[in-house]
Amino acid sequence: MKDATAFNDGTGCEVNKPQLSCIALVDIDSAYASMERVFRPDLGDRGIAILSNNDGAVVAANKAAKALGIRTGTPHFKVKDIIEKHRIALFSSNYALYGDLSNRVMMAIESMVPAYCQYSIDEAFLDLSGIERVEPLELFGRRLKQRIWDWTRLPVKVGIAPTKTLAKVASYGAKKYPATGNVVDLSQRDRQRKLMALMDVGEIWGVGSRLRWQLNELNVHTALDLADQRPKDMRRYFSVNMERTVRELNGEQCFPLDDSSAQKQQIVVSRSFGERVTEFDEMFGAVTNYTVRAAEKLRSQGGTAQLFTLFIRTSPFSADPQYSKSVTTRLPWPTDDTRAFLARARTLLESIWRPGYRYAKAGVMLGEIAPLKQNQADLFQGDERPAGNPLLGLIDRMNKKGLDIRFAAQVGPAGKMKQARLSPHYTTRFSDVPIAKIK
Repeated sequence: MKDATAFNDGTGCEVNKPQLSCIALVDIDSAYASMERVFRPDLGDRGIAILSNNDGAVVAANKAAKALGIRTGTPHFKVKDIIEKHRIALFSSNYALYGDLSNRVMMAIESMVPAYCQYSIDEAFLDLSGIERVEPLELFGRRLKQRIWDWTRLPVKVGIAPTKTLAKVASYGAKKYPATGNVVDLSQRDRQRKLMALMDVGEIWGVGSRLRWQLNELNVHTALDLADQRPKDMRRYFSVNMERTVRELNGEQCFPLDDSSAQKQQIVVSRSFGERVTEFDEMFGAVTNYTVRAAEKLRSQGGTAQLFTLFIRTSPFSADPQYSKSVTTRLPWPTDDTRAFLARARTLLESIWRPGYRYAKAGVMLGEIAPLKQNQADLFQGDERPAGNPLLGLIDRMNKKGLDIRFAAQVGPAGKMKQARLSPHYTTRFSDVPIAKIK
């Protein structure tokens, strides 16, 4: 296709813009459970379940555990008997391990494709442009799957198609039908329509159960039924996103490979405590950690924030005396500097802290987020305006590699999570590295 001036047709699809020849979706199979099994080969084919923060509810389970009745979102106490009866391996969430193994999967992907965009901790969209000229795409997908396995021992599904939505459809087929070997190529239109005819419309990316019943009322029951609708009708009945979905199901690229330009307008970091917090210093330690994490997220999306909110509350489900309070301050300039937020955290907490309560949760929120590159300097702040500090970026990168660099304010007591079944940090902590004994 010749290059041309692109214009938007009102749906988000750019007309006359050269498009990617093919897109792939790589999805780690039962990600958290598979990551726990990497260093526990003794688990074999046993069911594996992962608990949420504070070990409160099931957040992930592999196929073996699901077959025994373990469902995500179920409180732990409700499935405790099933877990014990069937010897399901139970783990507390180990996000340091999951994040590091996810990065290793992305490194394997990066070694084989011209460009990719990580969608979540266990998914990435890949640009396969030009690869079809060298080898069949299905063969490439199998080679990529094998490389990820060789590098990480993590099983993945690979869905290949002309658009991101169709790549999701292909990934569904790779999961649903074991005979595919977990790799499905939907480059050809007849294969797309055949699989969509077997796929419930609620399985379509962006549809889900919320819109499924409304589509059923319009006699739209399968993915193919949706693909055969008039795009403009779907926009009128639902939204522009539904129109884009229909167009994507028909091979028209509407969702770009990289959606990183869409910034979050608010960043919230909060957590319920494993045990009630009654001391100010312990609460301040927790709030400090949340503030540091929120600032890291802000920098990762290339943004700055000017509003800083802090909140604390007791549990509304207990018989304890109730108290809930939040406070917001507006910084004199937009910033991405952790220190600017930490400098205000203690004062804000002191203003809303009330002794004598058993606090169950706390959190921070950053608001009025704008891109760093659009941030305008303040004439009167001079060098005090800390934004885009390269030192902070360096700290972020080093921490992602497994180091533990902290701010001075983080040294002290903090509200700790209950993690009774936490696995070792095999890849990010030297003391947890497995030692092989050779006789």
